[in-house]
Amino acid sequence: MAELAARLIAVLALSLRVAPVLAFAPPFTLIRVPVVVRVMLGVALTAWLVAGHPAATWQRPILGDGLIGALAGELLLGLVFMLILQIAFAAMLFAGRAIDIQAGFGLAMLVDPTTKAQMPMIGTLFAYAAGAIFFGMGGGEDLLGIWSASLDAVPLGAVSGVHGVAVLADYTASAFAMALGLAGLLLLTLLLLDLAIAFMSRTLPQMNVLVLGFQVKAIATLVMLPIALSLAGGLFVRLLRLALDTMPRML
Repeated sequence: MAELAARLIAVLALSLRVAPVLAFAPPFTLIRVPVVVRVMLGVALTAWLVAGHPAATWQRPILGDGLIGALAGELLLGLVFMLILQIAFAAMLFAGRAIDIQAGFGLAMLVDPTTKAQMPMIGTLFAYAAGAIFFGMGGGEDLLGIWSASLDAVPLGAVSGVHGVAVLADYTASAFAMALGLAGLLLLTLLLLDLAIAFMSRTLPQMNVLVLGFQVKAIATLVMLPIALSLAGGLFVRLLRLALDTMPRML
């Protein structure tokens, strides 16, 4: 009976390391999944991790005065893992928002049916493309491996704080640089169109350049977007791989 209680406590404590990613981090939040299903998935994965690492989980003496601190440490580590994925997809949304503003789509904001929040149109396409690539490249399996390796490096209840602030800062800079690379072709095309329209406004001042610019840039964006997405597959993979590789470095 004592062993069963220790296992249950270990599952509940370790779920704080796993649940934030499943509940709040893309690409899992891009799909409308019932809360009960997410909770059951998190508990099942946590129970699997506890069964595979008995010495690092339920066999450790985490009960007593240090239980609250252990739970807080597990939650902190789970939030760090969540933040790393959030930064990667936030960078893509930022790049898509830059394209929207440049192309004249800034006034048209999509409402994400999952989060009920306004999302940039091109950024939403980037996010869903990245989500498909994440699962296609085996990102779910890599996450399971990261959670398992994190127990070997930091057993249950042994989280004392975050030691990779500099690593997180470097990762954030690299993620936003790669995300701008995803939008580079479209931004360059729109910049050239802006220059061409600016020259036309000097030679043909009677032309309504503002209306013409919106139409030309909207058409150019729709034409170049499939080309940009097809050429940016490698950058999507590198950005997502960078996020997954950064998680173990934060331990």
